[in-house]
Amino acid sequence: MERAVVQITLFGLLLALATTLPNKDNWDIYSFHINSTVTSRYATTVISSRMANRMDESKEIEFHVRIPKNAFISKFRMFIDGEVYDGVVKGKDKAQQQYTEAVSRGQSAGIVSSVGRTLEEFKTSVTVAAHKKVTFELTYEELLKRRLGKYELQIHARPMQPVKDFKIDVFIHEKSDINFIEVKGGLSTNVLANAITKTHADKKAWVYFYPTEDQQKTCDSCGEQGMNGDLVIVYDVKRDSSMGDIKTSAGYFVHHFAPSSLARISKNVVFVIDQSGSMHGKKMQQTRTALIHILNDLAEDDHFGLITFDSSIFHWKRELVQANNENLESAKTFSREIRERGSTDINGAVLEGARMLNAHPREGSVSILILLTDGDPNSGETNLEVIQSNVRHAIANKFPLYCLGFGFDVKFEFLEKMSLQNNGVARRIYEDSDAALQLKGFYEEVATPLLIDVTMTYNGGTNLTQTNFSQYYNGSEIVVAGQITDNNIETFTPQVVAISRSRKVTFSDTNSTVESTGTESDDHIQRVWAYLTVKQLLEKELLLSGPEKENVKKEALELSLKYSFVTPLTSMVVTKPQGEDTDVLLKPKEGEAAPDRRSSGGHGHVHGQGFYPPIMGQGGPRSGPSARRKYKSHPGVSVIHSYVHTGAKVTRIIQHDPDPKVLSFPAGVGPPPNYVLTQDNNFAMTQVSPTIVPERATNVPLSHRFLIKTENLSLPLCFDVTGDVCLKLLHHHNRELSVNGQLDSVTFGGFQRIVIHFKTDLSVEVATNEITVREGQSMSRHSGQTYFTNGRLTVIRRDQEIDVSSGDTRIVILIHVKDGEEFLWPVLRQQPSDNTEGILALKPAVYEEVQQTPSTKLKIKDLEIDVTRANAVDYSIVSPPTIDCWLMSAEFALQRSLDDFIATQL
Repeated sequence: MERAVVQITLFGLLLALATTLPNKDNWDIYSFHINSTVTSRYATTVISSRMANRMDESKEIEFHVRIPKNAFISKFRMFIDGEVYDGVVKGKDKAQQQYTEAVSRGQSAGIVSSVGRTLEEFKTSVTVAAHKKVTFELTYEELLKRRLGKYELQIHARPMQPVKDFKIDVFIHEKSDINFIEVKGGLSTNVLANAITKTHADKKAWVYFYPTEDQQKTCDSCGEQGMNGDLVIVYDVKRDSSMGDIKTSAGYFVHHFAPSSLARISKNVVFVIDQSGSMHGKKMQQTRTALIHILNDLAEDDHFGLITFDSSIFHWKRELVQANNENLESAKTFSREIRERGSTDINGAVLEGARMLNAHPREGSVSILILLTDGDPNSGETNLEVIQSNVRHAIANKFPLYCLGFGFDVKFEFLEKMSLQNNGVARRIYEDSDAALQLKGFYEEVATPLLIDVTMTYNGGTNLTQTNFSQYYNGSEIVVAGQITDNNIETFTPQVVAISRSRKVTFSDTNSTVESTGTESDDHIQRVWAYLTVKQLLEKELLLSGPEKENVKKEALELSLKYSFVTPLTSMVVTKPQGEDTDVLLKPKEGEAAPDRRSSGGHGHVHGQGFYPPIMGQGGPRSGPSARRKYKSHPGVSVIHSYVHTGAKVTRIIQHDPDPKVLSFPAGVGPPPNYVLTQDNNFAMTQVSPTIVPERATNVPLSHRFLIKTENLSLPLCFDVTGDVCLKLLHHHNRELSVNGQLDSVTFGGFQRIVIHFKTDLSVEVATNEITVREGQSMSRHSGQTYFTNGRLTVIRRDQEIDVSSGDTRIVILIHVKDGEEFLWPVLRQQPSDNTEGILALKPAVYEEVQQTPSTKLKIKDLEIDVTRANAVDYSIVSPPTIDCWLMSAEFALQRSLDDFIATQL
């Protein structure tokens, strides 16, 4: 089936857009869910938005969300009219070629989305037929960074209208006890605070945010277009070992190192402040305010210097002095008198700061150079590469350089490269009302050095991420990941060597810190390694040139493609229904200007600082001769119009067709329910009033269709299980965990009951109308909205789902309704380990399509089989779509006997 190719990537402007939202009357967002699971600081967040076109004509429906800057998008899907449209990550060059070809065919140019202080925007749209629905599902991943003694998970909610079914679910699972958890952000205040439920138990924490429609309209950051703000979950963990946490799984490891019981190291710090004319007004005022606050925070055993510069250099004092009261008061007076003027000699100023630090060595101390500027070097030496070379030679790896770029006129990539060359980082300071707090906040991150020259060694480890760090500051964390040679945990020996004040310290308490986790999924630790590796390769690529640069870029690209990360080197390509326009959304680099794509032949238009999408062509679902199949109807043939329930029996409506006619409808979609395929491969229909006759009693077996999904764009496999059998859903014998489900013998859906056994004395039985918890000799029943926890087990019943978690296992049981009857469907949200079996533990299907005509053959492992293209309902999704699949026997799909998945009892 021909489809237009749409490239979905992230690109950025560096100015926040004043977004003009589409007319919300064009569509109805009836469900908006954000589900974030944090496992050992690594967060996977899924945003799911379900929308309906309530109009009598086709409408363009937009999906527009904001995600954290440090995150990588890893999956995007659209469900439209029974079809699933998956994203595939490709190299940017290949994706750009497809985009260019689309433009040459007269399609419109794409969308450029904005970049804010901590967020990037993701935007796409699709045309939806009248009274049809679409589901957008976006997944992104990020490693939470520890700053000032805490991790922050930022979730931005802007559904664009009040939503009846709005939920944010956050589940945090750490290997160490969670020390504290708080909920902050604009969506946690005033009236919305009542919509937050927070639970904290040992190594786990849950946050639920379920505001009503009224609450979504009346909060501080709410209005007729619903909420627009952040929910920030802040937490930290207890640390029992100075070596930190080391977890291993399936040949990979991740090491979180954050010792705290160390004496602070006194510091020598020089502040180099831009006072050129571009700092005029608010920038200069905020810089003065921040400097005075920072000076107040200096410890008495610290030494400091203060330089301002424009085309000339001005010293408060030419040498570093001790931070005693007299010197601090003098420095504050100097800071209050700083006035903007002249041009910008960054080269001379930074070299003078380096000279001052080099001239003031103190044993047992650490030196830091901090540059604040808002402009380009336009005085003295102005060649950027020469400046970087001069600074690198002056510092000579003796101390870090931190560059703070104020505003958007600054050459941020230049500052970033110069910082990385000198073991520091660059940070953008945004021209907001809190700029002074941003400056002070950055200083606080580096205010308390605890270790210098930190070297992490891992005997028996390979493919390591960064292992050498010039400083470790209080409240931060060093994270290293890698692979274990031959997956041999016995020979894997980690060690940390560093300098604390003037003495060498060694951390090597491996017996209590290295943990081989059967409880972490193999995928989790491997993806942490991939995430860190890609991030660091992208930084390294910035520093290199020539063949070395290309090799590093190639390695980063290969990893981005392998793990489906949307990075500055990749784009996400998504197929859409035929006739849709092409979108281009590229992952931005900090400081990168957004190109104007109007010159590419597009027809977009500009609003403020952002390039917005053109109006897409109208039209419903795909059509055309190549996408349709024709059938001839015959008169007088009985057909199934629909099934209805009458007590314990299921009946069908019988109709007759007095008028033969040729029918035509899209391939893969099938006929409406009032058509049926007869024995001679024709379809019959009727337009007369139906009569109801008995069709089948409950003792006639029903078939239930199951899906085995794939990791790529291939169709999933599907197979049928007949009868009201009891299935093994998830069994983990080592941990005495079992989940069994009884298939429903009445409805056409899924399960009637599901029982979860945790060890021998604890079980949860779930039915559509109640939950029964048995613990030893005690039993409790729960109905309606439910929250139950006993330390080992947590059960949450919401409107149409039951969330059950224990340890590192989390199962969500969805309640679906079909023909007025309810049934259950389990979804495994967090799998305990690879040592599990059952329907829910099945790996994604891997197969090869070896033949298409005269019949389709698939090859799985070394076996081939004829398959039929069919469809199945994906009940693992709240609003289940019908999708195409390859239908085959259960034995072939499972690669083993179906009897292996049959349980003798619940």
